[in-house]
Amino acid sequence: MSDPFKQAAGNMKVLTADEHAEGRLDAWMTAQLGEEFSRSRVKVLIKEGQVTSKGSVVADPQKKVRPGDIFEINLPEPEDPTPKGENIPLDILYEDDDLIVISKPSGMVVHPAAGNWTGTLVNALIYHCGDSLSGIGGVRRPGIVHRLDKDTT
Repeated sequence: MSDPFKQAAGNMKVLTADEHAEGRLDAWMTAQLGEEFSRSRVKVLIKEGQVTSKGSVVADPQKKVRPGDIFEINLPEPEDPTPKGENIPLDILYEDDDLIVISKPSGMVVHPAAGNWTGTLVNALIYHCGDSLSGIGGVRRPGIVHRLDKDTT
């Protein structure tokens, strides 16, 4: 059995379905890519037109894979998961060496996540606090204790 996964130019990867290939394109492609991409991420790439076969865009994640099918997938460059500080004004109610109390405006997302990588409270606090911001909870969730969603002040 040949390797179904070949690196093409740039970030393009070529996947060839072997004689045992079957099922939905998104599920099959995810299995070929391994842990590098989740099925939901592969599905988004397909819907965004990042997958082609025989020179045509394949935009249906439910397309049935058949032996001999060849797909090219354009994979984005990995993004740095570390949020960057941004000079976003904060309504600081109290601040000392250990604690900062902020009145968060409605509409501001607290932690960076899909669709909101910038403009978050975390980005503002990284800028404001610099290296003094605690790292508890990982790089995207640094030491922030809250009970607020995006639309709550």
